[in-house]
Amino acid sequence: MTRLVYALAWYVALPFVLVRLAWRNRRQRGYLDHLGERFGNYRPRREGPYIWIHAVSLGETRAAAPLVDALRERYPSHNILITHMTPTGRAASRDTFGDSVERAWLPYDMGFAVRRFLAHYRPEFGVLLETEIWPRLLQEGAKQGIPIVLANGRMSRRSAQRYARVPSLTRWAMSNLRGIAAQTEDDARRFARLGGTSPAVLGNVKFDLSVPGEMLERGREFRARIGERMVWLAGSTREGEESALLDAFFGCAAGPEVLFAIVPRHPQRFDEVAALAQSKGFDVARRSQDAAIDAGTRVLVGDSIGEMLAYYAAADIVIMGGSLLDFGGQNLIEACAVGRPVIVGQHTYNFGEASKGAIAAGAALRVRDSYEAMQAAMLLSSDPERREAMGHKALDFVAAHRGAVARIIEWIDVVAKRN
Repeated sequence: MTRLVYALAWYVALPFVLVRLAWRNRRQRGYLDHLGERFGNYRPRREGPYIWIHAVSLGETRAAAPLVDALRERYPSHNILITHMTPTGRAASRDTFGDSVERAWLPYDMGFAVRRFLAHYRPEFGVLLETEIWPRLLQEGAKQGIPIVLANGRMSRRSAQRYARVPSLTRWAMSNLRGIAAQTEDDARRFARLGGTSPAVLGNVKFDLSVPGEMLERGREFRARIGERMVWLAGSTREGEESALLDAFFGCAAGPEVLFAIVPRHPQRFDEVAALAQSKGFDVARRSQDAAIDAGTRVLVGDSIGEMLAYYAAADIVIMGGSLLDFGGQNLIEACAVGRPVIVGQHTYNFGEASKGAIAAGAALRVRDSYEAMQAAMLLSSDPERREAMGHKALDFVAAHRGAVARIIEWIDVVAKRN
């Protein structure tokens, strides 16, 4: 009955799903590109065996990079297919991997669509990243003898509560996973309570990030355009955070020797955030203008995709977006990986263990709100020794937690290959 209701719900919801897709395409181009792929219609496949990785959006795609490199090394004769659900994820895949991988939309979780997808690519095994659990996809994979695992698995308390509201649906999905590699013990316990079988705790692949030299060089170029001023950077900000941060920046009386940079999480909000800063009386520059930053400019909007590491490299202090309001926080590991002190808010459940670990290591500070974030940035700006020490501790923190990719590759060899 659960499976029947799930199938019927998809057919009923499909017109609304398509309307929403069109609406999102108006705000961010790309959602309607290759529309047939969302229903299991794909271009001709390459010759040879496939390994399939699903990275839903931008963050998962960036996290997938070291895993893709390791899989290429372990399986040099295989094609790598990466599926996405958002244009930002697909664009990041193109920027990161070029033509060395194939990319496509993951089909909607309808029986006919996922059967077409699996029959077309016939992957030797599939790797879903973080919390992508699609019941019909997993069932059809099991039917066709395709092992599908969940790697770098993350299950926050809030997400676990949502999944627990539909226990039969969740257990149906979990029962068809060949294995779960969780980031932390807490993640593993939550997966187990939801029906996951013996989750392994293998760490977070985001610590295995290798910062490309190109990004560091681009960061130096950004910095050269800015000059000698301090740069406070709010990275991957979400709705409502920018307004509060801009008000706090104005209120903290930081002088013209400080440039405040904001990089919104979602590209469809670039124009909105630039207009917001202007409406509050700031002189605003944008990354897309590709020019030197005038001394009178107080706010820079990072309106580009795929340059987050370069923005962090150009900053002196990073304020982590998504953590000042209840969004769960964005990836502070990237800022730590380039040796920057990090300020986080109260809402970091998406990176709970990483945030606690960074704070314990002396690489990050926790604040209550945007006002405290600006006060913390002021104090760090006036204390270069502490700022430098936090940067070194950030690098040490990341280095101490590397190794998840190697563990996951060994685990996949065992779990995905067993009969």
